[in-house]
Amino acid sequence: MSDISVAVAGFGAIGKKVAEALDQGIPGLKLVAVAEADAARAEAILKGFKHPVPVVPLQKLAEMAEVIAESLPASIFRKVAEPALQKGRKLVALSVGALAANMDLVDLARAHGGQIIVPSGALLGLDGLVAASQETIHSVKLVSKKPPGGLVGAPYLVQNKIDLTGIKEPVRVFAGTAREAAAAFPANVNVGAALGLAGIGVDRTMVEIWADPTLTRNTHQVEVDSESAILNFKIENLPAVENPRTSRIAALSVIATLKNLVSPLKIG
Repeated sequence: MSDISVAVAGFGAIGKKVAEALDQGIPGLKLVAVAEADAARAEAILKGFKHPVPVVPLQKLAEMAEVIAESLPASIFRKVAEPALQKGRKLVALSVGALAANMDLVDLARAHGGQIIVPSGALLGLDGLVAASQETIHSVKLVSKKPPGGLVGAPYLVQNKIDLTGIKEPVRVFAGTAREAAAAFPANVNVGAALGLAGIGVDRTMVEIWADPTLTRNTHQVEVDSESAILNFKIENLPAVENPRTSRIAALSVIATLKNLVSPLKIG
């Protein structure tokens, strides 16, 4: 059987690491293209790959690959998602907040034989939450705490004139639903939207966001009360070197998801 063709949409901290893993070799998968706003930067990096691939516009990825791995700003998520799903492609999507705001894409995937796959990202336990959702879930709560630098520039902070410069103690900067959190912090807390989609929905999943100057890791505490189980788990993720707003493990979750597409053994 021929290798499955994979394109990477977004060449930041996550997309670059995913592309590098594909270039190093994942049996059954082949990197065929990259899309990135800063094409010159991407092309310069790709020259160092064992198998350089072209940098193309987002809309062209669906014509070139069977699978598109996405890690884009929320504002342009649909530009890659819509053409991919119209062509029946598999979309591995990390912009879960943007997905939650564009759920008509699920209908588009259904109509054209496409599929949206959400990796675990910066979380663990999504498989357990999906299992619990087969019966009744009473509540889901997420408390996310990040070093202040991991929240800088978020629309909610800018609009509400919240200045985190020089804070000495943890500050709660947001409390609301996962849908509200995704809109307020589109580049910071996709984890809340992922929990919402896996469980009782983004409007019933509650989120708190804290800026904590004592932390060096992005920390997520999840509490689930369900008919089948009480789930409590905590994750402490190292921020990505290139972008402190995201966690290193997010890229690894995409790589693991891609490997699962071709692996004879899939766990979780």
